[in-house]
Amino acid sequence: MLPQETIRRKRDRQPLDAAEIADFVAGVTDGRVAEGQVAAFAMAVFLNGMSRGEAVALTLAMRDSGDVLDWSHLGPAVVDKHSTGGVGDNVSLMLAPAIAACGGYVPMISGRGLGHTGGTLDKFDSIPGYDTAPDNALFRKVVDSVGCAIIGQTGNLAPADKRIYSIRDVTATVESVPLITASILSKKLAAGLKGLVLDVKVGSGAFMDSIDKARELAVSLVEVANGAGLNTTALLTDMDHPLASAAGNAVEIANAVDFLTGRHVDRRLHDVTVALGAEMLVAGGLASDVEAGSRAMAEAFSSGRAAEKFGAMVAGLGGPADFVEKHERYLERPPLTITVEAPPELRERCAGNLAFDTRAIGLAVIELGGGRTRPQDPVDHAVGIVGIADRDWDGVSPVCRILARDEASAERARARVLGAMRRGRGAPPAVLERVGATA
Repeated sequence: MLPQETIRRKRDRQPLDAAEIADFVAGVTDGRVAEGQVAAFAMAVFLNGMSRGEAVALTLAMRDSGDVLDWSHLGPAVVDKHSTGGVGDNVSLMLAPAIAACGGYVPMISGRGLGHTGGTLDKFDSIPGYDTAPDNALFRKVVDSVGCAIIGQTGNLAPADKRIYSIRDVTATVESVPLITASILSKKLAAGLKGLVLDVKVGSGAFMDSIDKARELAVSLVEVANGAGLNTTALLTDMDHPLASAAGNAVEIANAVDFLTGRHVDRRLHDVTVALGAEMLVAGGLASDVEAGSRAMAEAFSSGRAAEKFGAMVAGLGGPADFVEKHERYLERPPLTITVEAPPELRERCAGNLAFDTRAIGLAVIELGGGRTRPQDPVDHAVGIVGIADRDWDGVSPVCRILARDEASAERARARVLGAMRRGRGAPPAVLERVGATA
């Protein structure tokens, strides 16, 4: 099939069969399909959509464009989760070791920060020695021995996705639900999973700011994943407030260690982590239902076994062997800390029912240097925001503390945080909806 014929058929809203989609994606991978043709195809899909069958075929073709990992020797309990991104979303840091503590295996392939949202790999780069890009042999060794490993995308995992996404990013076609679906799922399928749980964020700190948009994406992801043979469910979770009380890189690592050791546990973060973990345990055959899964997750945290798994994963991937016990020694802290107090008008307006324009909190971290404005920008892993007030803020306590390199960046972040404060519309539950596979 000629690439231009595939583009023409999608342009004219004619159905594409699996073979021609596979041939087009193979051409993307080996260079037979030009950049302009990829852009034209992406725009045709953006404007005309895809049937569920077409989306499944695209996902499978992108999966098969490179390596597909095989974890069959570990049995059916090879599971993972994917988040659509948020602020203070460090769920993976506690979730993966908790699943490992329950007998599961989590070969988690994560990404870096995107826009205002934080990236799991950027957080782990805060840990001295931790290797986010190990070779396959070390990756397999840590998953086999510890039960979890959180790393970045390997060089030949779904390479078609890398090329297609880079072109979508500059052709105004990122927001296409079928293309988002194929991009996310092709990498997860290539990771060799047996079960997947999706955390689709909703609210001011999410890419999907309305529940209708989030539900549309969740349904697409769940139906396509299951159509491709991967047992998948999704939870819609609230991102109208930072999930953890910290936002940044090293500060979110410290927050995760505090959670795992019981020193400090953010309530909503706990609720989301346990809910996702319960779904993963069911998907992996390690729990009979979500209630049993929730109990198992709670026990993994309270017993300290999840903290032990986290420490073993860090050490296995090159980090300090005593990181959990002495993380404050290893995590860099910037020289300046300022406390953000709210002026009287904000105290009166927001006391007892605080909400944020959560995206602005993420942007404040970027302004401190904790994120990127260009892909090539370095990240300052030490800076961030801690002690972020919860929804039931008393109006007297500080709103947060800002960890910065200098007064100028601290003041810019302070102004953005205060400008983001608003009166909430009640406190929604942390988990809003569940989307499961349909018959």
